[in-house]
Amino acid sequence: MGKTTSMLLLSALLLSACSNGGNSGNTAAEATVQPTAAAAQAAPEPSAKATASPEASSAPEAEPSAAPATAGAASSTAPQPAGNNVAVSGEQPAGGDTAAAEVPLLYHMNKNYDIVPNEEGTNKKVVLLTFDDGPKEADMINSLIDTLDKHHAKAIFFVNGYRVKEHPELLKLIKDRGGIIGNHSWDHIVLKDKPAAEVKKQIEDVQNIVKEVTGEAPHFFRPPHGAGGDVGKKIAAENGLLYMTWSVGSLDWEMKEKDSNKTAKLITNVTDQLHSGSNILMHELPWTVEALDKLLTTLEGKGYSFVDPRSIELKMR
Repeated sequence: MGKTTSMLLLSALLLSACSNGGNSGNTAAEATVQPTAAAAQAAPEPSAKATASPEASSAPEAEPSAAPATAGAASSTAPQPAGNNVAVSGEQPAGGDTAAAEVPLLYHMNKNYDIVPNEEGTNKKVVLLTFDDGPKEADMINSLIDTLDKHHAKAIFFVNGYRVKEHPELLKLIKDRGGIIGNHSWDHIVLKDKPAAEVKKQIEDVQNIVKEVTGEAPHFFRPPHGAGGDVGKKIAAENGLLYMTWSVGSLDWEMKEKDSNKTAKLITNVTDQLHSGSNILMHELPWTVEALDKLLTTLEGKGYSFVDPRSIELKMR
């Protein structure tokens, strides 16, 4: 009887030891898993004026705003109130860097639509890059922004509302890749002779759809064919938009697929008019996509850098 009791007690002790050891192992395993999960939860989740109104000739029907410039840095999701002088921040910079940085307001636009430093000492040998008549195709948008990223440049993509309505995902692509989006009216029509109510609708419908798709309304307005008239300027201002045409036309809209040496012609068209503060008009077109890298390399070789559109005040001086 004593021997049986001893064996039972020994078995009980062994079972208890095994049970406690197993619980300790589970607790240790949980302890190593839980901090990892917590860390994952805490981890963070982009005046040589061009030919007068060149868009008025045979400009494409519609156009696409951005990559970082050397003149201004970083990015912004917060809208910039009309005419303010406060730097904006928050948008994802090109190249996928999620770190937000402020973009100081270093420049303004003059009556020739050139970009001018606010203060002495700020680099004045800059150009503003813009692309009109989009968004059209993801491949062209990605190629343009790939090239902009390569040169650490940002640009304004001036979009038409009817194109955004057809392909909102393309507008989101521009935004997600760090492009700056501008308003180019809904239908790409000449606005200067239209009734005020129609001009208002053409501009404000684009403001609304861009905000609906991207969460932010545009800050820049370019009238189709460079012809907004006084009514267009007034309504743009009422919507906190900086009204602009351009000061250097690439004339890419006059080129055709069958034309030879389109890259050389585009570069010559730009460099023949080039000056400090040039506001360069281009379009979302296959030959512009093809020429862009060489154009930007040429501009850099001439000592120019690329102004970040977000560093431009929203009031003309």
